[in-house]
Amino acid sequence: MADSIDCAGESIPFRQGLTGTEIFSTDRAVVAMWLNGEPADLSRELSPGDSIAPILIDSPEGLDILRHSTAHVTAQAVQDLFPDAKLGIGPYITDGYYFDFDVAEPFTPDDLKAIQKKAAQIVKSGQTFNRVVVSEDEARARMANEPYKLELIADKGAGEDDSAAVEVGAGELTVYENVDRKGEVVWQDLCRGPHLPNTKLIGNGFAVTRSSAAYWRGDQANASLQRVYGTAWASKDDLKAYQDRLAEAERRDHRRLGAELDLFSFPEELGSGLPVFHPKGGVIKREMEDYVRARHIEEGFEYVGTPHISKETLYFTSGHLPYYGENMFPPMLVDEVRDEEGEIVKDGTPYRLKAMNCPMHNLIYRSRGRSYRDLPLRLFEFGTVYRDEPSGVVHGLTRVRALTQDDSHSYVAVEDAAAEIRHLLGFVLSLLRDFGLNDFYLELSTRDEDGKKKDKFIGSDEQWAEATATLEQVAAESGLELVPDPGGAAFYGPKISVQARDAIGRTWQMSTVQLDFNQPERFGLEYVAADGTRKQPVMIHSAKFGSIERFLGVLTEHYAGAFPVWLSPVQVTAIPVAEEFNDYLYEVAEQLRAAGVRVEVDDSDDRFPKKIRNASKSKVPFVLIAGGEDRDAGAVSFRFRDGEQDNGVPVTEAIERIVEAIETKAQV
Repeated sequence: MADSIDCAGESIPFRQGLTGTEIFSTDRAVVAMWLNGEPADLSRELSPGDSIAPILIDSPEGLDILRHSTAHVTAQAVQDLFPDAKLGIGPYITDGYYFDFDVAEPFTPDDLKAIQKKAAQIVKSGQTFNRVVVSEDEARARMANEPYKLELIADKGAGEDDSAAVEVGAGELTVYENVDRKGEVVWQDLCRGPHLPNTKLIGNGFAVTRSSAAYWRGDQANASLQRVYGTAWASKDDLKAYQDRLAEAERRDHRRLGAELDLFSFPEELGSGLPVFHPKGGVIKREMEDYVRARHIEEGFEYVGTPHISKETLYFTSGHLPYYGENMFPPMLVDEVRDEEGEIVKDGTPYRLKAMNCPMHNLIYRSRGRSYRDLPLRLFEFGTVYRDEPSGVVHGLTRVRALTQDDSHSYVAVEDAAAEIRHLLGFVLSLLRDFGLNDFYLELSTRDEDGKKKDKFIGSDEQWAEATATLEQVAAESGLELVPDPGGAAFYGPKISVQARDAIGRTWQMSTVQLDFNQPERFGLEYVAADGTRKQPVMIHSAKFGSIERFLGVLTEHYAGAFPVWLSPVQVTAIPVAEEFNDYLYEVAEQLRAAGVRVEVDDSDDRFPKKIRNASKSKVPFVLIAGGEDRDAGAVSFRFRDGEQDNGVPVTEAIERIVEAIETKAQV
């Protein structure tokens, strides 16, 4: 009805001055409202015909508003303590917020403690957030001492990805005032909002966490500012749980564990994003490769190999240089000839480090005629590719510049695409389960259909529609949760990615399956159909690990370095109670090696308790201990990683237990 308000399906009579504060006054968990589909302050006056719904503080949108409001309180605290500080921007981010400041000196740890204390005082004081719509002239007057805000006002309506949009957007200008209990404005900021009704709703579930340098608007040519980070949650218990998760994530950090367990390192001499695997890390990497190679062969794939470089023209044909070129390393010139004076007398041919394996697999397909009887043709390789990643985003093994993909490409008839995708998805999920990842959902990445970014994708609308529908159908049939990812497709086709949750609930993108009509067309791939006509196959890209490096990094954190027996670099450590039992345990170790077990005997000069501690720190799955009674009985004491121990286990039984744990991929 035109003279009423629709409140979550309930009709409420309209009257002048009616606000969300009045409608939701009985529920303290409501901190904002949806107003005609947009988040808004509860204090906004309503109009006839408006549609509203509550936003709860512990909902995703409520947490965003809580964090944005806490950012304002933090900025107020900074300017109370450092009156000369100039404001940058202060948005909410995942799990928290930040605010940028122009200050004379970087913030110290003591400064951050003082900011936290002052912010807590502001929270308890119960200030209200008051939204004021202003003209550009009034905004400039209010922000007269804030040069960065004045710049944002001047840039009002800049592109949606610009930092100006965080504060001013392209619509009306608004200022949010912090008003104390006396009704006086004690602080203000140019901001789009919305905000909490009152600072008290922030409670004690927030923390100022750290500071760093940041360039104004992300541009190195601009001023260097100080960025203060914080986190905010709906309750103190939620904050504590988040801090515990951070501490656990730090304990599991694969970069630290890689060094502690002697698995891999990142030498400065090589440059960032270029890891080296040590012998123990090499064992895990080899086990992963052996496993996935055998599984591909079982699933009907044929192993191939391709070079690390090729002529640049190949990547124009595939579309990578026009659409992916910023991620590729610059060209190198081959066969360039210079005379004695250094003048070029013969131009070189530009070559590129490969960023993708698929163009070379297309050449293998095209190397001879193909018939429908050859399809599906499934090609697979461990292909090392190179990506020109900025140093700022390189991160341990999970974001590198040289990565090895267990990369496969299936060439099938159009009508068989769904069946092949189904086959690949089943393969992927079984592989993840074998590595102990059992909690996952699917993400469907599609082309941006609103027209803003369509030029970033190749192919016809019909091809994209058919490819997307096929992937969506197979994903739905899997029974797994399916989450849309509009705009996240590869330039040549949509994809399904498997998002796996690790032991502490973090989500990682793992395997991908991509359907591609475009590269077969660009490479002129054909097969002779049963009726004698020539047809074009479709191509399905799939990487099961994604990359071996990233998968190993994720596994290291998932298991906190305590890998299952079959992946552990050392599966058994044998520890003699005293030196006289060394020879006996060497005999046991030889029997274990004969059974295919990776074993070490600790015959060092360390005392027995320290040897046990060393084995525990190295996260070895099994420790076999022997003293006089064990030797005389042909037995060992069988110690597990969790500290439990079985005494007097016959050697043959101990070996059987270990071999069974390896063969069954037990999560010991």
